[in-house]
Amino acid sequence: MDVPANLPILVKERFNAAKDSGALNFYPTQVALLKCGERRIPFQVRFSPALANKPKADKPKDSKKPFDPFLNPPPDLLVCELPPHHNIVLNKFAIVPEHFILATKEFKEQTHLLDEDDLAAAYACLTTYRGHGNLFGFFNSGEHSGASQPHRHIQFLPVQSMKGGTGDEVWQPLAESLAAVTPAPDSELPFAYFAEKLPQNPRPSELHQIYRLLYENACKAVRLYIAENPGCELQLKDEQDGSAAISYNMGLTDGVMVLCPRISEGKTIPDQDGNLVGPIALNGTVLAGTLLVKSEAEWAALREDKSKLVSVLAAIGIPPAPHHMDGRL
Repeated sequence: MDVPANLPILVKERFNAAKDSGALNFYPTQVALLKCGERRIPFQVRFSPALANKPKADKPKDSKKPFDPFLNPPPDLLVCELPPHHNIVLNKFAIVPEHFILATKEFKEQTHLLDEDDLAAAYACLTTYRGHGNLFGFFNSGEHSGASQPHRHIQFLPVQSMKGGTGDEVWQPLAESLAAVTPAPDSELPFAYFAEKLPQNPRPSELHQIYRLLYENACKAVRLYIAENPGCELQLKDEQDGSAAISYNMGLTDGVMVLCPRISEGKTIPDQDGNLVGPIALNGTVLAGTLLVKSEAEWAALREDKSKLVSVLAAIGIPPAPHHMDGRL
């Protein structure tokens, strides 16, 4: 996959130009570092007051057809093309600097399983950031995953940009620790996940095989959860048209792939006065150890009672059963 070797520079230059021209909206965030559970796993909680004034997406001239931001992206947001099937574009509404997206040129369903070339292109992007602070990729698929666009896309955040305001020595992307050979402290997360270390310079077929193994293990865990909880409304979807049977998030670095089955997008929590706020909705950035809140009330509630973070994390997925507590295959 021919990804420009200077991709980090191209992304930075295009981001700065688009921000200066107004083609892109950047929302600075306040960051708090909370500790999850007895092991005190560090999680970023980000809040941007300006998000309340986020402009609505442009409506298409044909109101019957939903607007697709990744089909023929505007030149100001296009970083480069990756022939034959992908484009790299900037996120028009960024809360982390240089947030970019790998999108298919032609429309493909976000809810369908990823193809080999999707993962090959994603991994190629990750390798260009070696020596530039590294990169975290994530994919949201399904109604409970935090996905916002139906056009297939994988998102990327430069790790150095994610560290802003936290201190390098404290917070590191969570995903890397989730594929430890022996159970890491982070294996006590309150949701099930499945992780695997990646071989050095894996072939596209190897990446796809690991992805499918993680996905199948996640599906098995969801089936078991449904069987053990007959009152739940969760159902697996038909895979015959290429759709994924479950909602899930995938996290990806150049060293590890992690997949988390999802059963809920988020959860409401009580504030100090007992009033419900939220719901606090999470996407694939949870596998990096970060989440975004969209109101002052949510921001305050999480910081005032650290146990609420565990409550939100526990609500988004299935419980980590003892037989796969370490999250590995």
